[in-house]
Amino acid sequence: MLRSVKLKAEKQFAASQKKDKQALKEKEKARQERAEQVARLRALRLAKEAADKEAAEKAATKNK
Repeated sequence: MLRSVKLKAEKQFAASQKKDKQALKEKEKARQERAEQVARLRALRLAKEAADKEAAEKAATKNK
């Protein structure tokens, strides 16, 4: 009887560990996706700022 209780506890522990590991994987995947999205948006913003700056400089030289 003691053996079956120990076996059941070990199975529950292993299942809990597996669930925790899966949750950590999902959390890391979500973090990575968020970081990629932020990097993409940052690149777009910087490209837009550079284009706006270039357009402003062209407009300023035209007006002179």
